[in-house]
Amino acid sequence: MTSKEIKDLSQDQLKEQIAQERERLLRLKFAHAISPIENPLRIRASRKEIAKLMTELSAKTNQQ
Repeated sequence: MTSKEIKDLSQDQLKEQIAQERERLLRLKFAHAISPIENPLRIRASRKEIAKLMTELSAKTNQQ
């Protein structure tokens, strides 16, 4: 997701996206532990996506 798309999401949507991304990260880590995944940089990208979403959620929470 782009920064603009993330900023347009509501708090509930952000929480939902964070949950989905964490689930994706968990699956990637599990798959990588069993046998090396083709592109291990996807794990890093997933962590960064979670960080972006959590930062925006924090900013929206502090605005209220």
